[in-house]
Amino acid sequence: MTATLRDQATTATEVMYMALELSGSKWRAAFATPGDERTPQWSIAAGDLAALARTVERAKAKLGGAAGTVVRSVYEAGRDGFWLHRWLQAQGVDNRVIDAGSIEVNTARKRRKTDRLDARLLLRKLIAFWGGDRRVFSVVEVPPQEVEAVRRLERERERLVGESTGHTNRIRSLLALEGHARVAVDRHLRERLAELRRWDGTALPRCLIEEIEREFARLEQVREQRRSVEAEQQRLVEAGDEEVMQVVRTLERVKGVGPGSAWILSLEMLGWRRFANRKQVAALAGLAPTPHASGSSEREQGIDKHGNRRVRAVMVELAWRWLRWQPHSELSQWFRRRYGGASRRQRRIGIVALARRLLVALWRYVARGELDPDVVLSAG
Repeated sequence: MTATLRDQATTATEVMYMALELSGSKWRAAFATPGDERTPQWSIAAGDLAALARTVERAKAKLGGAAGTVVRSVYEAGRDGFWLHRWLQAQGVDNRVIDAGSIEVNTARKRRKTDRLDARLLLRKLIAFWGGDRRVFSVVEVPPQEVEAVRRLERERERLVGESTGHTNRIRSLLALEGHARVAVDRHLRERLAELRRWDGTALPRCLIEEIEREFARLEQVREQRRSVEAEQQRLVEAGDEEVMQVVRTLERVKGVGPGSAWILSLEMLGWRRFANRKQVAALAGLAPTPHASGSSEREQGIDKHGNRRVRAVMVELAWRWLRWQPHSELSQWFRRRYGGASRRQRRIGIVALARRLLVALWRYVARGELDPDVVLSAG
């Protein structure tokens, strides 16, 4: 966690804590100061920054804060993203964006949930955090604005792939209604439709053909947009001098790591985040093991999946490719020694372990230039 000048605020400096509970229509702001039991709250319209600034000044006046009072705030990561964090920082507020899933709640009984109660709970967690309990919630590392903007390309491509699959499956389902389940959905589809026949030898119904053609037109548009996005990604990688793009090119040099995998690993994780050790790397991808040991009971619950799902998915896919394209590497040999003769289920478990080790190895390669000498690199 990066320290700021606010961390060195002395006890003589007045401090006010602010918790923001955000929703689509309104925001709830709760305030507190050390030694004061009052926690005043106000509601403002969502996105009304002028009203938020006035509310902060109103809270200072109510709680007896001076003009130079240090404001420390928190809100949960969600649909509002990080723009509010950047605005708060620009106003001199020491803000933290946190992972909502990291906040512990009482599950022993029915939980009362209102914006007022949630804001108060968040406020208590914030005070405990600045009191020294840094494990009370997980702080989200805010990406640089340029990285956040560029990584939208891969997320758009991901949605386009899903849309393309949906259109393709719909066309195949429509053709299956007439007994044609294996028709290729490619650029020659329109010509094939005129040749296809129903079970009795008659032509396909006109309304069915027209529906398939409309669906196919949407599919072609999605495919064209996907090609455009991928071309823009490639252009940025080839022309960009930013550190994150250099990491993409570095990863692409490793045989078996394709452009898509390199882009995701760089923009989501390895290109701009800084890690202290391999445990942090595995934890951020949700590939860390989850042991359960109590008394004489001891078992492994699998990975926690509490991390970046895109990185986790691409690493499992990359682990399978690694066995094919890097068969002589230390990691591939480790997998064959341990899981070579194992069952199919055990191999699937083992591939996750390989994905975790491979992610750590790629992090060391990017951050320190360390790489297994048996790993094959491309000539470029």
